[in-house]
Amino acid sequence: MKQPTSAAQVIRDEHRALAAVLRSLEPLVRMGPGDQPERFFDIVRAMLFYIDEFPEHRHHPKESDLLFPRLARSAPELLPVIRRLEADHMQGEGRVRTLQHLLLAWELVGESRRPAFTEALEEYVRFYLEHMRVEETQLLPAAERVFTPEDWQAINHAFEADRDPLAGGERDPNYDRLFTRIVLAAPAPIGVGAALTGTPA
Repeated sequence: MKQPTSAAQVIRDEHRALAAVLRSLEPLVRMGPGDQPERFFDIVRAMLFYIDEFPEHRHHPKESDLLFPRLARSAPELLPVIRRLEADHMQGEGRVRTLQHLLLAWELVGESRRPAFTEALEEYVRFYLEHMRVEETQLLPAAERVFTPEDWQAINHAFEADRDPLAGGERDPNYDRLFTRIVLAAPAPIGVGAALTGTPA
C-alpha cells in the first residue's frame, strides 16, 4: 500500500511546479508573440489559467484552512508572518485576474498594451516567489518542529487527496486538455514545444 506523502513535501513539490511555470513565463513574455501570436497568447493564457485554477483555488485554501490555523496555535510567535502570508493569499486571485485582463488587452488592442502586462507579470513573479520562500524557510520548518502526529494526519490527508498534477498528483481527466496544451505547446523548461521566435521587449 502506498504511504501518504507528508503535507510539507506536497507543499514544496507544488511550489516547485508553480515556480517552474512562473520562471518559464518571464522569458516567454520577454520574447513576445513574434510571428506566432495565436500560439503565444494561447500558451500564456493556459499558464495563467493553471495558476488561477490550481495554486489559487486548491493549494492556498488548504494552507489557509489547515496549515495556518494549527501553526498559529502551536507557534504563536509566527502570527505576524502568518498574517502577512494570509494577506498574500487574499490578494492572489485578484492579481491573476488582473494579469489575465492585461494579457487580453495586449492581444486585442496591440503592442501598446505590452509594457503594462510585462511589468505586472514581473512584479507578480517576484511577489509569488518571495511568498513561497517565506513559507518554506519560516513556516514549514516550524510546522515540522512543533506539529503532533494528529496535526499531520489531518493535514496530510487533505494535501495528498488533491495534489497538483504538475507536482506529482494523479491525472485528472477534466484537466487533460489544459496540461496537454501547456506541455506540448510551451517551450522548455515547462514544456516540449518548439521555441517561439519573437521580438524581445
